[in-house]
Amino acid sequence: MGTPCAARRHQRPQAFDRHAAARGARHRRRGLRTGISFRLPADAFKPRRIVGVDYHEPSLALAAHAAHACRDRIADIELLHGDCADLPLPDASADIVFCHQTFHHLVEQDRALAEFRRVLKPGGVLLFAESTDAYIKSWVIRLLFRHPMHVQKSADGYLDMIRRGGFSFTERNVSLPYLWWSRAKDFGLLERLGLYRPQPGKRRETLVNVAARKAD
Repeated sequence: MGTPCAARRHQRPQAFDRHAAARGARHRRRGLRTGISFRLPADAFKPRRIVGVDYHEPSLALAAHAAHACRDRIADIELLHGDCADLPLPDASADIVFCHQTFHHLVEQDRALAEFRRVLKPGGVLLFAESTDAYIKSWVIRLLFRHPMHVQKSADGYLDMIRRGGFSFTERNVSLPYLWWSRAKDFGLLERLGLYRPQPGKRRETLVNVAARKAD
């Protein structure tokens, strides 16, 4: 029945493909923004239905236009007004929950994760992509936006939260993009000049993606 949230082109990791749902699955989408990403799950998973949930009503209106533009790929897209911490959806109703760049806005992160688990069918998949505290607490993001700073987490912090929330995954299901725009210190300039090669495990990760299965 749908899936939460949107995935940017450059943040769609192979781990998501390894957990691809069978053709005809039902998906749930959370955090609609403008609904631009309806085409991504429609093309990747060929769902019978997508359900989008967002608390921001103007975003729902924009998403309705995006859903109409996507009717050549999937005709059944339902948009609902609701809260991540209290989804207006039945238990075990979704094959996939797709949540992109939503949690750094949420105060009740554990409740939202519990809701994702509740609406997923047994063995269902959470596709989760998020910015870490290293990015959200950077000077440029602090200058331009406001976020609840006390809930921001590192990449490991988000992964630990998801495991504790009743999901399972391996290292193969995790990717850590280190994109230039997420590095406010130099925006990747030293790397582009060949002066610095930050390596995984020796850098502060700015982004984390994971495909996690609902554990028994």
